[in-house]
Amino acid sequence: MLAIYANGGTPMTALFPFHLAFPVHDLTAARAFYGALLGCREGRSSADWVDFDFFGHQIVAHLDPQGTVTVPANGVDFVIEPYVRFKGEPGEQATMFFKDPSGNALELKAFADIGELFAK
Repeated sequence: MLAIYANGGTPMTALFPFHLAFPVHDLTAARAFYGALLGCREGRSSADWVDFDFFGHQIVAHLDPQGTVTVPANGVDFVIEPYVRFKGEPGEQATMFFKDPSGNALELKAFADIGELFAK
């Protein structure tokens, strides 16, 4: 097991990369959103799917042309605007919820102290 140290010197275990696959209705819109907007490097791809490097994790957009939800790729449709949750408490985190061009809801968050990832 590998231990790394967070901001305050708090030991934690390393997170191994995860794989997440999800449906999209348009691979061009997915490339614009995940690649251009979020800055994810593109990996392998085919006519039916695209791999992205999501900050060291593998996410894969799989084409589902029957998908009916459409959100503009040139902007962000926030479900919950960015804010700080649990300010001054264990687990303090900046978070936001938004949708990709196929309507998949995403939450991105950043912890004030990653050592408090599972703090109660």
